[in-house]
Amino acid sequence: MDYKASENIQDLQYFGEFGGVNPSISDSSTYTFLSAKTMFDTFEGNTEGCYLYSRHSSPSNLYLGEALAQLEGTESANVYASGMGAISAVIMQLCNANEHIVCSRTIYGGTYAFLKNFLKKFNISTSFVDITNLETVEMSITSNTKMIYCEAVSNPLLEVADITSLSKLAKKYGIPLVVDNTFSPLNINAAKLGADIVVHSLTKFINGSSDCVAGAVCASTEFCLSLKDVNDGAGMLLGSTLDSLRAASILKNMRTLHIRIKKHSENAHYLASAFKNDGLKVVYPGLDNHPGHKIMKNQMNPEYGFGGLMTLDVGSLENANALMELMQKEKLGYLAVSLGFYKTLFSAPGTSTSSEIPMEEQEELGLSHGLIRFSIGLDNDIHKTYLTMRSCMEKLNILPKTILLA
Repeated sequence: MDYKASENIQDLQYFGEFGGVNPSISDSSTYTFLSAKTMFDTFEGNTEGCYLYSRHSSPSNLYLGEALAQLEGTESANVYASGMGAISAVIMQLCNANEHIVCSRTIYGGTYAFLKNFLKKFNISTSFVDITNLETVEMSITSNTKMIYCEAVSNPLLEVADITSLSKLAKKYGIPLVVDNTFSPLNINAAKLGADIVVHSLTKFINGSSDCVAGAVCASTEFCLSLKDVNDGAGMLLGSTLDSLRAASILKNMRTLHIRIKKHSENAHYLASAFKNDGLKVVYPGLDNHPGHKIMKNQMNPEYGFGGLMTLDVGSLENANALMELMQKEKLGYLAVSLGFYKTLFSAPGTSTSSEIPMEEQEELGLSHGLIRFSIGLDNDIHKTYLTMRSCMEKLNILPKTILLA
């Protein structure tokens, strides 16, 4: 792919109100109008460039939205107070009562709970399918289906969606393809591959410092404006708009995203390859034994690698918990949910980020009790990290016996 998202982001240049190299932060909840008619026109959505109330938008949110649109190659983008705020706004905007969604079977637990449990209140049903099986996806589409929803790289099993093929399928039935690209910003440009709407949890890689919660919707100008409509916009009426101070902070952090993603990917690929050679059950899209490896190679931006997420299956929840506690003690990272931090974060998703999924469904998906999800950090000496991680495994007798004897 020849799309250079990082260069597009770097080309964005805003001067602050007094000539500062950072845009000024709009620290206001409401905005003045020079005429009553302008206020009326703004409420009606007929005035571009005017602000009425920060729940609708603010200059700081607009700056961040423009950067995110550049990142994904979309016409526009809205920012929200959380990833779930962005996801729920999109779904509620597109779906009415008694309608249907086709969704990947492996997704973030909060998204799963929203689709399966919360939407029951509106009689909106969801078919959870193997998103890598296009025939199954197509068979699940009905006359009431309003979207195909998936994650570019799924949480937590790291399944890779064939976005180009899913886009063709969505267009065949006249429905949008919505892709959560939280796990793979810059690695994958979902909109360029055919996604109609791209959502992000900005909390993760894009912000990169684990100090705020935020989300984004990247899409056409028409759809983004519909989300902000004062009469029926889900983003406006559900009240999930991002605070201006946080928007300004995330925008600053985005300037190093291209550097950080390269290092996350480089380190994750190194560890995954090393642990594969050690005979451990490791899953990483950059390994040639990953079922989605070829698809990932075809749709990724090679400059940014295969991403910073990998999983290890250490056999049991007891092993997983003991290993994570020891790794934290050895200062390898933190036993914590989330991802995209400068330190490695690890958790057992079956009892944390995917705990909303019933245990029997976890087993069907192959989400084992011993699975650990790693968001690999920005370690400068990744070989040293590998040796320390391996030492922890040796202490707990987790390494295969053939490796221990070698």
